[in-house]
Amino acid sequence: MDFIKANDNNTTRLNNENTVPFLSFRALDETGLVKHGFSTRLGGVSVGFLSALNLGFGRGESDENVLENLRRISESIGFDHKRLVTTNQTHTTNIRLVTEKDAGKGIVIPRDYSDIDGLITNVPELPLITYYADCVPLYFLDPVKKAIGLSHSGWRGTVGKIGAKTVKLMGENFGSMPEDIIACIGPSICVNCYEVSEDVAEEFIKAFDIGKKEIPEYNPGTNKTNVILHYKNGGKYQLNLWEACRQGLTGAGLIPENIHVTDICTCCNKELLYSHRGLSGKRGSLAAFLMLKDL
Repeated sequence: MDFIKANDNNTTRLNNENTVPFLSFRALDETGLVKHGFSTRLGGVSVGFLSALNLGFGRGESDENVLENLRRISESIGFDHKRLVTTNQTHTTNIRLVTEKDAGKGIVIPRDYSDIDGLITNVPELPLITYYADCVPLYFLDPVKKAIGLSHSGWRGTVGKIGAKTVKLMGENFGSMPEDIIACIGPSICVNCYEVSEDVAEEFIKAFDIGKKEIPEYNPGTNKTNVILHYKNGGKYQLNLWEACRQGLTGAGLIPENIHVTDICTCCNKELLYSHRGLSGKRGSLAAFLMLKDL
């Protein structure tokens, strides 16, 4: 992974052949059906604590800078940034069906919807974008029905199982079968970096039916990867969002072999990826991109 700390599970790769590097999933690349990526901090025009590829509006710099950054990374991945369809993320589990009439909303024309954390579409050449700085990007591809989804899963979205809801809506709108869907859990904060309080832990205990006696003590470096929560003294817990998202997807009927979990933590790599927690809120926004090719 070159300059990024990773667990080297070979799921995610760095694409640095172009001016603006980005991360991608081998499982999606190998289908040949989509263009996709996850941004880094490199290759943009932002300055100061936003340096250099801030992709989020309203972070303290001009819209012109953000648009230039979007143009640059869109060119690297291979689509027209003026056709991007944006979310209006508020940590909900609301998902929008995107059609051709939504092209460019939030970029070149006003967005006429709010409180949206996920997008689905079956329209080729219509790129979707969601925003991050520790939360989990969830990528979905149905290679049979030729449909995609992209959802933002923070702890609230994960408790609310936005991933499962994305799968359900893909079924309702496109006829997608869970066993056909390929899902990727993207770069985000890892279990060793994500301490939460007891009230947050209780939400996961309820949502995932976790027995309190089943929660192991936290031990850095030896944590079980298939465990959602690890207990610490003082009523604190380490939360594994990656595993919670994975279990939410298997619960929705996805085949375990079709779920690909990242090996990259935003907080461990805050010099190269924005991390809200790692940078005490002084950060720009990363973005996930996903688009069906017109084959």
